[in-house]
Amino acid sequence: MEALRSYQVLDRARPPVLDDLTRLAASMFDTPMAAISLVDRDRQWFAGRHGLADEQTPLDVSFCRHVVPDGKPLIVPDATRDSRFAGLSNVTGAPNIRFYAGAPIVDEDGHTLGAMCVIDDRPRDIDERQVRNLVTFAGQASTHLAAIRNRLRMADLGDELARASQREDDLVASITHELRTPVASIQGYLEILGDQGADLAPYRRLIEPIRRNGERLVSMVDHLLAGTRPDEAPLPDPVGTVALDTVVDAAVHTCRPLIALRSETVRMHRDGAVQVRADLARLADAIAQLLRNALLFTPSDRPITIGTGSRPQPHVTITDTGIGIPDDELPYVFDRFYRGRYAREQAVPGVGLGLTIARNIIQAHHGTVTVSPAPTGTVARVTLPACA
Repeated sequence: MEALRSYQVLDRARPPVLDDLTRLAASMFDTPMAAISLVDRDRQWFAGRHGLADEQTPLDVSFCRHVVPDGKPLIVPDATRDSRFAGLSNVTGAPNIRFYAGAPIVDEDGHTLGAMCVIDDRPRDIDERQVRNLVTFAGQASTHLAAIRNRLRMADLGDELARASQREDDLVASITHELRTPVASIQGYLEILGDQGADLAPYRRLIEPIRRNGERLVSMVDHLLAGTRPDEAPLPDPVGTVALDTVVDAAVHTCRPLIALRSETVRMHRDGAVQVRADLARLADAIAQLLRNALLFTPSDRPITIGTGSRPQPHVTITDTGIGIPDDELPYVFDRFYRGRYAREQAVPGVGLGLTIARNIIQAHHGTVTVSPAPTGTVARVTLPACA
């Protein structure tokens, strides 16, 4: 309990980086819910959450509390068939938990603080590779918590950079909390309405657009906040080691709605388990921003290729066969709010922050990103430092 409280995240606005991590986990595991659950004496506190309306729940309905003493992943394919969970109120009622997978969040001193979990309202299972990915997410949660604690300690000691970064994080956390809380409530009521009987059948077709636009509103605000972060509050350094292929997989999952519209799929060329030091959620977001541009500016019947490699340094290359970028616009593509003439003429959605966000994130990882013309399109290349 003393170790848990030293992180100073209980009963505070959720750190945006932890919300980002849960949102990415939910996307990668195709679950509607995910959480970073910290197990307190008589409750579990969600330091990061996606798809869950509650900020905390009593310990007696917690799945994650079973992870803490065992110190290993817990997989529950169908909670209604597990005697430990079948009678819990969050199984028999909302949010109707069926599938649960959690991996322990262990800090640098060996204390198990809680669990990184993904949750579904339908029974299912996951394979060994997905379990390893979940353990990676839990490791990222642990290192993020350590970074948050260290920054708070530095701020207490008078470090101006740490204070500026903490003020920025607190502002983002407050804005996202004030936005996400009402949207989560709206979406919860929409789910209830969707489960009603024939009386609401004529209105059911209206529910999904409302839910989708609620998510779009949250994503747009997150996008604006990420792209306009002040220079005096730079992004933190990368926090842990991850496989570059895992980062790319996460980015591709994020872009699935656009990929699904294509007749020509996205091609992958992997070069083994290249390891990099990274903030998994942020680096995946940077790659997703680059991939999204390729998807938006490449006709659906033309190929897009993503490649990873380790020589001469770890890198990701996204090659498209789209309309390209005019030479006179190349010097400006990373500027905030810059939209080229093709984007304007074809009414491509966006506010001109995607490449700015990608550049800022990759620079925080001590890497570089370039966008250059190709004979039949554009090549975006991200280069990162090799792990020591």
